[in-house]
Amino acid sequence: MTLLLLAHFMVVTAFTVRILLRDDLSPPARLAWFIILAVVPYVGSGLYFLFGEVDLGHHAEKRHKQVFDEIRPQAGVIFGDSGGCEALIDPYYQSAFRYASSINGFFPMAGNQAELMADERATNAAMIADIDRAQSHVHVLYYIWLTDGTGTEVAQALMRAAKRGVTCRAMADGLGSRALIRSPLWTQMKEAGVQVAVTLPLNRPILTLLTSRIDLRNHRKITVIDGDITYCGSRNCADPEFLPKARFGPWVDIMLRFQGPVVAQNQLLFISDWMQATGEAFDPGALKVECLSPGFPAHAIGDGPTERNGATPQLFSSLFNCAQSTITLTTPYFVPDATVLDALCAAAHRGVRVTLIFPQKNDSWIVAAASRSYYRRLLSSGCHIHEFKAGLLHAKTLTIDDKVTLIGSSNLDLRSFDLNYENNVLLQDARITQAVCDRQAGYIAQSDPVLLEAVRTWPRHERIWHNVIATIGPVL
Repeated sequence: MTLLLLAHFMVVTAFTVRILLRDDLSPPARLAWFIILAVVPYVGSGLYFLFGEVDLGHHAEKRHKQVFDEIRPQAGVIFGDSGGCEALIDPYYQSAFRYASSINGFFPMAGNQAELMADERATNAAMIADIDRAQSHVHVLYYIWLTDGTGTEVAQALMRAAKRGVTCRAMADGLGSRALIRSPLWTQMKEAGVQVAVTLPLNRPILTLLTSRIDLRNHRKITVIDGDITYCGSRNCADPEFLPKARFGPWVDIMLRFQGPVVAQNQLLFISDWMQATGEAFDPGALKVECLSPGFPAHAIGDGPTERNGATPQLFSSLFNCAQSTITLTTPYFVPDATVLDALCAAAHRGVRVTLIFPQKNDSWIVAAASRSYYRRLLSSGCHIHEFKAGLLHAKTLTIDDKVTLIGSSNLDLRSFDLNYENNVLLQDARITQAVCDRQAGYIAQSDPVLLEAVRTWPRHERIWHNVIATIGPVL
Protein backbone atom coordinates (compact mmCIF):
# COMPACT_ATOMS: atom_id res chain seq x y z
CA MET A 1 0.00 0.00 0.00
CA THR A 2 2.84 2.36 0.90
CA LEU A 3 4.46 1.74 -2.49
CA LEU A 4 1.14 2.42 -4.25
CA LEU A 5 0.70 5.69 -2.38
CA LEU A 6 4.27 6.69 -3.17
CA ALA A 7 3.83 5.83 -6.85
CA HIS A 8 0.63 7.80 -7.04
CA PHE A 9 2.21 10.78 -5.28
CA MET A 10 4.99 10.76 -7.85
CA VAL A 11 2.52 10.57 -10.75
CA VAL A 12 0.41 13.43 -9.38
CA THR A 13 3.55 15.47 -8.75
CA ALA A 14 4.73 14.86 -12.30
CA PHE A 15 1.37 15.92 -13.76
CA THR A 16 1.31 18.99 -11.47
CA VAL A 17 4.74 20.08 -12.68
CA ARG A 18 3.69 19.46 -16.27
CA ILE A 19 0.56 21.59 -15.79
CA LEU A 20 2.61 24.41 -14.29
CA LEU A 21 5.08 24.27 -17.18
CA ARG A 22 2.39 24.57 -19.87
CA ASP A 23 2.20 28.11 -21.23
CA ASP A 24 -0.85 27.27 -23.36
CA LEU A 25 -3.13 26.66 -20.37
CA SER A 26 -5.22 29.48 -18.93
CA PRO A 27 -5.20 29.94 -15.14
CA PRO A 28 -8.81 28.62 -14.88
CA ALA A 29 -7.82 25.49 -16.82
CA ARG A 30 -4.82 24.94 -14.56
CA LEU A 31 -6.99 25.35 -11.49
CA ALA A 32 -9.60 22.94 -12.89
CA TRP A 33 -6.97 20.26 -13.41
CA PHE A 34 -5.55 20.80 -9.91
CA ILE A 35 -9.07 20.35 -8.50
CA ILE A 36 -9.61 17.15 -10.48
CA LEU A 37 -6.25 15.73 -9.37
CA ALA A 38 -7.05 16.60 -5.75
CA VAL A 39 -10.72 15.55 -5.58
CA VAL A 40 -10.45 12.31 -7.56
CA PRO A 41 -6.73 11.58 -7.18
CA TYR A 42 -6.43 8.18 -8.87
CA VAL A 43 -9.07 8.82 -11.53
CA GLY A 44 -7.79 12.35 -12.05
CA SER A 45 -4.32 11.14 -13.01
CA GLY A 46 -5.85 8.86 -15.61
CA LEU A 47 -8.08 11.64 -16.93
CA TYR A 48 -5.15 13.98 -17.37
CA PHE A 49 -3.15 11.28 -19.13
CA LEU A 50 -6.04 10.64 -21.55
CA PHE A 51 -7.45 14.14 -22.02
CA GLY A 52 -5.08 16.70 -20.53
CA GLU A 53 -2.94 17.46 -23.54
CA VAL A 54 -4.27 19.14 -26.70
CA ASP A 55 -1.64 17.79 -29.05
CA LEU A 56 -1.86 15.86 -32.31
CA GLY A 57 1.85 15.22 -32.17
CA HIS A 58 4.91 16.62 -33.96
CA HIS A 59 4.23 14.62 -37.13
CA ALA A 60 0.73 16.09 -37.51
CA GLU A 61 1.99 19.64 -36.94
CA LYS A 62 4.76 19.11 -39.48
CA ARG A 63 2.41 17.55 -42.04
CA HIS A 64 -0.11 20.40 -41.64
CA LYS A 65 2.61 22.95 -42.39
CA GLN A 66 3.85 20.92 -45.37
CA VAL A 67 0.35 20.73 -46.84
CA PHE A 68 -0.26 24.47 -46.71
CA ASP A 69 3.27 25.22 -47.92
CA GLU A 70 2.47 23.03 -50.92
CA ILE A 71 -0.96 24.57 -51.52
CA ARG A 72 -0.24 28.30 -51.19
CA PRO A 73 2.10 28.83 -54.18
CA GLN A 74 -0.40 27.15 -56.53
CA ALA A 75 -3.57 28.62 -55.08
CA GLY A 76 -2.55 32.12 -54.01
CA VAL A 77 -5.42 33.88 -55.77
CA ILE A 78 -7.96 31.76 -53.87
CA PHE A 79 -6.68 32.99 -50.51
CA GLY A 80 -7.41 36.59 -51.53
CA ASP A 81 -5.44 39.50 -50.11
CA SER A 82 -5.57 41.94 -47.22
CA GLY A 83 -6.99 44.67 -49.42
CA GLY A 84 -10.28 42.78 -49.49
CA CYS A 85 -11.10 43.83 -45.93
CA GLU A 86 -10.65 47.54 -46.56
CA ALA A 87 -12.28 47.56 -50.00
CA LEU A 88 -15.26 45.29 -49.32
CA ILE A 89 -16.13 45.39 -45.62
CA ASP A 90 -17.95 48.09 -43.67
CA PRO A 91 -15.42 49.88 -41.41
CA TYR A 92 -17.32 48.79 -38.30
CA TYR A 93 -16.55 45.12 -39.04
CA GLN A 94 -13.15 45.30 -40.72
CA SER A 95 -11.24 44.42 -37.56
CA ALA A 96 -13.23 41.20 -37.12
CA PHE A 97 -12.81 40.19 -40.76
CA ARG A 98 -9.09 40.92 -40.53
CA TYR A 99 -8.84 38.77 -37.43
CA ALA A 100 -10.72 35.95 -39.16
CA SER A 101 -8.32 36.17 -42.09
CA SER A 102 -5.34 35.78 -39.77
CA ILE A 103 -6.42 32.29 -38.65
CA ASN A 104 -5.51 30.41 -41.82
CA GLY A 105 -4.99 33.08 -44.44
CA PHE A 106 -8.33 33.31 -46.28
CA PHE A 107 -9.35 36.92 -46.97
CA PRO A 108 -12.85 38.10 -47.95
CA MET A 109 -13.55 38.06 -51.67
CA ALA A 110 -16.46 39.64 -53.54
CA GLY A 111 -18.87 37.92 -55.90
CA ASN A 112 -20.54 35.34 -53.65
CA GLN A 113 -24.19 34.31 -53.63
CA ALA A 114 -26.06 32.09 -51.17
CA GLU A 115 -29.41 30.46 -50.57
CA LEU A 116 -30.74 29.49 -47.15
CA MET A 117 -32.11 25.95 -47.22
CA ALA A 118 -35.69 25.60 -45.94
CA ASP A 119 -35.01 22.61 -43.66
CA GLU A 120 -33.00 19.41 -43.36
CA ARG A 121 -35.08 17.51 -45.95
CA ALA A 122 -34.80 20.35 -48.45
CA THR A 123 -31.04 20.46 -47.86
CA ASN A 124 -30.69 16.79 -48.66
CA ALA A 125 -32.86 17.02 -51.76
CA ALA A 126 -30.89 20.01 -53.11
CA MET A 127 -27.55 18.40 -52.33
CA ILE A 128 -28.43 15.13 -54.05
CA ALA A 129 -29.78 17.02 -57.08
CA ASP A 130 -26.47 18.92 -57.26
CA ILE A 131 -24.48 15.69 -57.00
CA ASP A 132 -26.62 14.11 -59.72
CA ARG A 133 -25.78 17.07 -61.99
CA ALA A 134 -22.05 16.96 -61.22
CA GLN A 135 -19.77 16.67 -64.24
CA SER A 136 -16.26 16.95 -62.81
CA HIS A 137 -15.97 16.12 -59.11
CA VAL A 138 -17.75 15.87 -55.77
CA HIS A 139 -15.91 16.28 -52.46
CA VAL A 140 -17.63 15.57 -49.13
CA LEU A 141 -16.40 15.53 -45.54
CA TYR A 142 -18.66 14.86 -42.55
CA TYR A 143 -17.98 14.43 -38.86
CA ILE A 144 -21.03 12.20 -38.41
CA TRP A 145 -22.17 10.15 -41.38
CA LEU A 146 -24.82 7.58 -40.54
CA THR A 147 -26.21 4.69 -42.55
CA ASP A 148 -29.77 6.01 -42.12
CA GLY A 149 -31.95 7.44 -44.89
CA THR A 150 -29.97 10.64 -45.41
CA GLY A 151 -26.58 8.95 -45.14
CA THR A 152 -27.55 6.19 -47.55
CA GLU A 153 -29.09 8.61 -50.08
CA VAL A 154 -25.91 10.71 -50.18
CA ALA A 155 -23.75 7.59 -50.52
CA GLN A 156 -25.93 6.33 -53.37
CA ALA A 157 -25.72 9.71 -55.14
CA LEU A 158 -21.92 9.57 -54.89
CA MET A 159 -21.91 6.04 -56.30
CA ARG A 160 -24.10 7.11 -59.21
CA ALA A 161 -21.76 10.01 -59.92
CA ALA A 162 -18.65 7.84 -59.72
CA LYS A 163 -20.13 5.31 -62.13
CA ARG A 164 -20.66 8.01 -64.77
CA GLY A 165 -17.04 9.14 -64.49
CA VAL A 166 -17.22 11.94 -61.91
CA THR A 167 -14.29 12.00 -59.46
CA CYS A 168 -15.83 11.49 -56.02
CA ARG A 169 -13.86 11.84 -52.81
CA ALA A 170 -15.62 11.05 -49.52
CA MET A 171 -14.04 11.55 -46.12
CA ALA A 172 -15.46 10.78 -42.68
CA ASP A 173 -14.20 11.21 -39.12
CA GLY A 174 -12.90 8.04 -37.52
CA LEU A 175 -14.97 8.44 -34.36
CA GLY A 176 -18.11 10.29 -35.40
CA SER A 177 -18.64 8.06 -38.47
CA ARG A 178 -17.22 4.81 -37.08
CA ALA A 179 -20.45 2.87 -37.75
CA LEU A 180 -20.45 3.86 -41.44
CA ILE A 181 -16.74 3.09 -41.87
CA ARG A 182 -17.34 -0.46 -40.62
CA SER A 183 -20.53 -0.93 -42.65
CA PRO A 184 -21.21 -2.62 -46.02
CA LEU A 185 -22.23 0.82 -47.38
CA TRP A 186 -18.65 2.10 -47.02
CA THR A 187 -17.40 -0.98 -48.89
CA GLN A 188 -20.03 -0.49 -51.60
CA MET A 189 -18.85 3.09 -52.09
CA LYS A 190 -15.27 1.94 -52.60
CA GLU A 191 -16.34 -0.79 -55.01
CA ALA A 192 -18.40 1.76 -56.99
CA GLY A 193 -15.32 3.92 -57.54
CA VAL A 194 -15.78 6.51 -54.78
CA GLN A 195 -12.40 7.40 -53.28
CA VAL A 196 -12.79 7.17 -49.51
CA ALA A 197 -10.60 8.27 -46.62
CA VAL A 198 -10.86 8.36 -42.84
CA THR A 199 -9.71 11.48 -41.06
CA LEU A 200 -8.20 10.94 -37.60
CA PRO A 201 -8.73 7.15 -37.73
CA LEU A 202 -9.05 4.95 -34.65
CA ASN A 203 -7.26 1.95 -36.13
CA ARG A 204 -4.41 2.28 -33.59
CA PRO A 205 -6.15 3.45 -30.40
CA ILE A 206 -3.30 2.57 -28.04
CA LEU A 207 -0.81 4.63 -30.04
CA THR A 208 -3.33 7.47 -30.21
CA LEU A 209 -3.80 7.39 -26.43
CA LEU A 210 -0.05 7.38 -25.86
CA THR A 211 0.83 10.13 -28.33
CA SER A 212 -2.28 12.31 -28.65
CA ARG A 213 -5.96 12.38 -27.61
CA ILE A 214 -8.67 10.08 -28.87
CA ASP A 215 -11.25 12.90 -28.74
CA LEU A 216 -9.37 15.25 -31.08
CA ARG A 217 -11.80 15.17 -34.01
CA ASN A 218 -12.54 16.55 -37.46
CA HIS A 219 -15.91 18.21 -36.86
CA ARG A 220 -16.14 19.82 -40.31
CA LYS A 221 -19.13 19.50 -42.66
CA ILE A 222 -17.98 20.25 -46.21
CA THR A 223 -19.66 19.51 -49.53
CA VAL A 224 -18.17 20.85 -52.78
CA ILE A 225 -19.59 20.07 -56.23
CA ASP A 226 -17.67 20.83 -59.46
CA GLY A 227 -15.97 23.75 -57.72
CA ASP A 228 -19.18 25.71 -58.33
CA ILE A 229 -21.27 24.93 -55.24
CA THR A 230 -20.52 24.42 -51.58
CA TYR A 231 -22.75 23.85 -48.57
CA CYS A 232 -21.85 25.23 -45.15
CA GLY A 233 -23.66 24.92 -41.85
CA SER A 234 -24.31 22.63 -38.92
CA ARG A 235 -25.83 19.58 -40.62
CA ASN A 236 -24.07 16.24 -40.49
CA CYS A 237 -24.92 13.50 -42.99
CA ALA A 238 -27.77 12.09 -40.92
CA ASP A 239 -31.55 12.22 -40.60
CA PRO A 240 -32.92 14.97 -38.34
CA GLU A 241 -34.36 12.23 -36.11
CA PHE A 242 -30.73 11.22 -35.39
CA LEU A 243 -31.42 7.68 -34.23
CA PRO A 244 -28.31 7.30 -31.99
CA LYS A 245 -29.84 9.97 -29.74
CA ALA A 246 -33.46 9.89 -30.86
CA ARG A 247 -34.89 11.00 -27.50
CA PHE A 248 -33.36 14.45 -28.03
CA GLY A 249 -34.58 14.82 -31.60
CA PRO A 250 -35.29 16.17 -33.97
CA TRP A 251 -31.89 17.76 -34.59
CA VAL A 252 -32.60 21.25 -35.94
CA ASP A 253 -29.88 22.39 -38.32
CA ILE A 254 -29.21 25.23 -40.72
CA MET A 255 -27.38 25.19 -44.07
CA LEU A 256 -26.47 27.74 -46.71
CA ARG A 257 -25.79 26.77 -50.34
CA PHE A 258 -22.99 29.01 -51.65
CA GLN A 259 -21.65 29.91 -55.07
CA GLY A 260 -18.69 32.18 -55.79
CA PRO A 261 -15.07 32.43 -54.60
CA VAL A 262 -15.89 31.08 -51.13
CA VAL A 263 -16.49 27.72 -52.82
CA ALA A 264 -12.81 27.53 -53.78
CA GLN A 265 -11.75 28.45 -50.24
CA ASN A 266 -13.92 25.68 -48.80
CA GLN A 267 -12.47 23.39 -51.45
CA LEU A 268 -8.97 24.16 -50.17
CA LEU A 269 -10.01 23.19 -46.65
CA PHE A 270 -11.27 19.86 -47.96
CA ILE A 271 -8.14 19.30 -50.05
CA SER A 272 -5.86 20.08 -47.10
CA ASP A 273 -7.69 17.51 -44.97
CA TRP A 274 -7.64 14.98 -47.81
CA MET A 275 -3.88 15.41 -48.27
CA GLN A 276 -3.25 14.94 -44.57
CA ALA A 277 -5.48 11.85 -44.40
CA THR A 278 -4.19 10.15 -47.55
CA GLY A 279 -0.67 11.48 -48.09
CA GLU A 280 -1.57 12.41 -51.67
CA ALA A 281 0.02 15.41 -53.39
CA PHE A 282 -1.88 18.60 -54.08
CA ASP A 283 -4.00 18.52 -57.24
CA PRO A 284 -4.94 22.05 -58.39
CA GLY A 285 -7.21 20.69 -61.12
CA ALA A 286 -10.32 20.92 -58.94
CA LEU A 287 -9.79 24.60 -58.14
CA LYS A 288 -11.39 27.55 -59.87
CA VAL A 289 -12.60 30.99 -58.86
CA GLU A 290 -15.82 32.39 -60.29
CA CYS A 291 -17.14 35.76 -59.12
CA LEU A 292 -20.87 36.30 -59.52
CA SER A 293 -22.73 39.55 -59.97
CA PRO A 294 -24.44 40.72 -57.90
CA GLY A 295 -22.47 39.17 -55.09
CA PHE A 296 -21.38 39.81 -51.52
CA PRO A 297 -18.00 39.51 -49.74
CA ALA A 298 -17.32 36.34 -47.78
CA HIS A 299 -14.50 34.07 -46.79
CA ALA A 300 -14.03 30.60 -45.34
CA ILE A 301 -12.46 30.02 -41.94
CA GLY A 302 -10.84 26.74 -40.96
CA ASP A 303 -9.74 26.23 -37.38
CA GLY A 304 -8.29 23.26 -35.56
CA PRO A 305 -5.68 21.99 -33.10
CA THR A 306 -2.91 22.61 -35.66
CA GLU A 307 -3.80 26.32 -35.82
CA ARG A 308 -2.85 28.77 -33.09
CA ASN A 309 -4.40 28.39 -29.66
CA GLY A 310 -7.45 30.51 -28.85
CA ALA A 311 -8.30 31.44 -32.44
CA THR A 312 -12.01 30.57 -32.29
CA PRO A 313 -12.95 32.31 -29.02
CA GLN A 314 -10.97 35.34 -30.13
CA LEU A 315 -12.87 35.35 -33.44
CA PHE A 316 -16.22 35.33 -31.66
CA SER A 317 -15.07 38.04 -29.26
CA SER A 318 -13.85 40.20 -32.17
CA LEU A 319 -17.25 39.91 -33.81
CA PHE A 320 -19.11 40.70 -30.57
CA ASN A 321 -16.92 43.77 -30.07
CA CYS A 322 -17.85 45.09 -33.55
CA ALA A 323 -21.61 44.94 -32.98
CA GLN A 324 -23.43 48.28 -33.00
CA SER A 325 -27.06 47.29 -32.36
CA THR A 326 -27.77 43.52 -32.27
CA ILE A 327 -26.09 40.18 -31.64
CA THR A 328 -28.10 36.99 -32.08
CA LEU A 329 -26.38 33.68 -31.39
CA THR A 330 -27.56 30.08 -31.59
CA THR A 331 -25.47 27.15 -30.40
CA PRO A 332 -26.23 23.78 -28.82
CA TYR A 333 -23.08 23.79 -26.67
CA PHE A 334 -22.30 26.93 -24.70
CA VAL A 335 -19.34 26.72 -22.31
CA PRO A 336 -17.55 30.00 -23.05
CA ASP A 337 -14.12 31.00 -21.87
CA ALA A 338 -13.61 34.34 -20.12
CA THR A 339 -12.84 36.10 -23.41
CA VAL A 340 -16.19 35.20 -24.94
CA LEU A 341 -18.23 35.70 -21.78
CA ASP A 342 -16.75 39.12 -21.09
CA ALA A 343 -17.30 40.24 -24.70
CA LEU A 344 -20.97 39.22 -24.63
CA CYS A 345 -21.60 40.97 -21.32
CA ALA A 346 -19.70 44.07 -22.43
CA ALA A 347 -21.77 44.28 -25.62
CA ALA A 348 -24.99 44.14 -23.61
CA HIS A 349 -23.72 46.77 -21.17
CA ARG A 350 -22.98 49.21 -24.02
CA GLY A 351 -26.52 48.89 -25.35
CA VAL A 352 -26.30 46.12 -27.93
CA ARG A 353 -29.32 43.79 -27.85
CA VAL A 354 -27.73 40.39 -27.20
CA THR A 355 -29.99 37.40 -27.82
CA LEU A 356 -28.81 33.87 -27.05
CA ILE A 357 -30.76 30.77 -28.11
CA PHE A 358 -29.85 27.38 -26.61
CA PRO A 359 -31.63 24.00 -26.59
CA GLN A 360 -33.87 23.43 -23.59
CA LYS A 361 -33.00 19.73 -23.53
CA ASN A 362 -29.34 19.05 -24.31
CA ASP A 363 -27.84 15.70 -25.28
CA SER A 364 -24.88 16.54 -23.02
CA TRP A 365 -25.91 16.85 -19.36
CA ILE A 366 -22.45 18.22 -18.54
CA VAL A 367 -22.74 21.03 -21.08
CA ALA A 368 -26.32 21.76 -20.01
CA ALA A 369 -25.26 22.23 -16.39
CA ALA A 370 -22.18 24.27 -17.24
CA SER A 371 -24.16 26.52 -19.62
CA ARG A 372 -26.74 27.40 -16.98
CA SER A 373 -24.05 28.46 -14.55
CA TYR A 374 -23.53 31.51 -16.80
CA TYR A 375 -27.20 32.50 -17.09
CA ARG A 376 -27.34 34.78 -14.06
CA ARG A 377 -24.35 36.87 -15.13
CA LEU A 378 -25.54 37.08 -18.74
CA LEU A 379 -29.07 38.09 -17.76
CA SER A 380 -27.80 40.58 -15.17
CA SER A 381 -25.74 42.19 -17.94
CA GLY A 382 -28.86 42.66 -20.06
CA CYS A 383 -28.57 39.65 -22.39
CA HIS A 384 -31.73 37.84 -23.47
CA ILE A 385 -31.77 34.02 -23.25
CA HIS A 386 -34.24 31.68 -24.91
CA GLU A 387 -34.38 27.88 -24.58
CA PHE A 388 -35.56 26.09 -27.72
CA LYS A 389 -38.09 23.36 -26.89
CA ALA A 390 -38.90 21.79 -30.31
CA GLY A 391 -35.94 19.40 -30.42
CA LEU A 392 -32.20 19.82 -30.13
CA LEU A 393 -31.26 23.15 -31.68
CA HIS A 394 -28.01 22.16 -33.41
CA ALA A 395 -27.70 25.28 -35.60
CA LYS A 396 -24.54 27.33 -35.08
CA THR A 397 -25.32 30.87 -36.22
CA LEU A 398 -24.23 34.38 -35.36
CA THR A 399 -25.81 37.49 -36.87
CA ILE A 400 -24.68 41.05 -36.17
CA ASP A 401 -26.56 44.27 -36.91
CA ASP A 402 -28.61 42.65 -39.72
CA LYS A 403 -25.46 42.84 -41.87
CA VAL A 404 -22.92 40.18 -40.87
CA THR A 405 -23.37 36.41 -40.54
CA LEU A 406 -21.10 33.66 -39.28
CA ILE A 407 -22.32 30.14 -40.04
CA GLY A 408 -20.67 26.76 -39.88
CA SER A 409 -19.67 23.98 -37.51
CA SER A 410 -18.20 25.83 -34.51
CA ASN A 411 -19.87 25.75 -31.11
CA LEU A 412 -18.94 27.93 -28.15
CA ASP A 413 -17.27 25.31 -26.00
CA LEU A 414 -13.80 23.94 -25.39
CA ARG A 415 -14.20 21.21 -28.00
CA SER A 416 -14.67 23.75 -30.79
CA PHE A 417 -12.15 26.15 -29.27
CA ASP A 418 -9.26 23.70 -28.87
CA LEU A 419 -10.00 20.13 -29.93
CA ASN A 420 -11.95 20.02 -33.20
CA TYR A 421 -11.21 20.91 -36.79
CA GLU A 422 -14.04 23.29 -37.73
CA ASN A 423 -15.16 25.18 -40.84
CA ASN A 424 -17.21 28.35 -41.04
CA VAL A 425 -18.08 31.10 -43.50
CA LEU A 426 -18.09 34.77 -42.49
CA LEU A 427 -20.05 37.06 -44.79
CA GLN A 428 -21.41 40.59 -45.07
CA ASP A 429 -24.76 40.81 -46.81
CA ALA A 430 -28.06 42.30 -45.68
CA ARG A 431 -30.29 39.90 -47.61
CA ILE A 432 -28.71 36.66 -46.43
CA THR A 433 -28.27 37.98 -42.91
CA GLN A 434 -31.96 38.92 -42.85
CA ALA A 435 -32.86 35.39 -43.96
CA VAL A 436 -30.77 33.93 -41.13
CA CYS A 437 -32.27 36.44 -38.68
CA ASP A 438 -35.76 35.33 -39.75
CA ARG A 439 -34.75 31.72 -39.08
CA GLN A 440 -33.42 32.73 -35.67
CA ALA A 441 -36.74 34.49 -34.97
CA GLY A 442 -38.45 31.20 -35.82
CA TYR A 443 -36.31 29.47 -33.22
CA ILE A 444 -37.26 32.10 -30.64
CA ALA A 445 -40.95 31.55 -31.43
CA GLN A 446 -40.44 27.91 -30.44
CA SER A 447 -38.56 28.76 -27.25
CA ASP A 448 -39.23 29.69 -23.66
CA PRO A 449 -37.63 32.92 -22.42
CA VAL A 450 -35.34 32.59 -19.41
CA LEU A 451 -35.92 35.44 -16.95
CA LEU A 452 -33.51 36.71 -14.33
CA GLU A 453 -36.22 36.53 -11.67
CA ALA A 454 -36.68 32.81 -12.37
CA VAL A 455 -32.94 32.11 -12.31
CA ARG A 456 -32.67 33.81 -8.92
CA THR A 457 -35.22 31.35 -7.52
CA TRP A 458 -33.42 28.22 -8.72
CA PRO A 459 -32.90 25.83 -5.77
CA ARG A 460 -29.54 25.96 -4.10
CA HIS A 461 -28.69 22.38 -4.99
CA GLU A 462 -29.21 23.20 -8.70
CA ARG A 463 -27.01 26.29 -8.50
CA ILE A 464 -24.32 24.32 -6.67
CA TRP A 465 -24.48 21.58 -9.31
CA HIS A 466 -24.24 24.06 -12.19
CA ASN A 467 -21.29 25.84 -10.59
CA VAL A 468 -19.46 22.62 -9.72
CA ILE A 469 -19.63 21.51 -13.35
CA ALA A 470 -18.68 24.99 -14.55
CA THR A 471 -15.60 24.89 -12.32
CA ILE A 472 -14.22 22.12 -14.49
CA GLY A 473 -15.62 23.82 -17.60
CA PRO A 474 -12.14 24.87 -18.79
CA VAL A 475 -11.25 21.19 -19.28
CA LEU A 476 -14.61 19.90 -20.58
